[in-house]
Amino acid sequence: MSSCSGIRADGGRCRAQAMRKSEWCVGHDPDKAEARHRRASKGGKAGGRGRPQRELVDIKRRLSDLADGVLTGEVETGVGAVASQILNVFLRAVSVELKAKEQLELIERMEVLEASLQDRPADRRGGHLCRVLTVG
Repeated sequence: MSSCSGIRADGGRCRAQAMRKSEWCVGHDPDKAEARHRRASKGGKAGGRGRPQRELVDIKRRLSDLADGVLTGEVETGVGAVASQILNVFLRAVSVELKAKEQLELIERMEVLEASLQDRPADRRGGHLCRVLTVG
């Protein structure tokens, strides 16, 4: 197998392996540019992995402060109970958001794998999957 003919953003040569019957890897193949563009635009709208992590840290801090306030008597128990319920709903929403982002990332990774497998001939021992699992 030959190396990809693509040029990286830093000006260096791409070191990835070219797909069969092509001079390009999946990341540089001009025929797959539209699919790459769609995946990139989805990624930009997701907000990144850092935001949910920061929100989780903030919620934990707020719950800890709330618990301290209830224990010291600065916050009434009824107010503390309602506030903790609201924070728990927010925590659940952040958790669901994070799971949805992870699923989108997995779908994108699978699309890349499927695109790279389309150009490979089936292996007699079990199809494309067998070849992928034995190459790495």
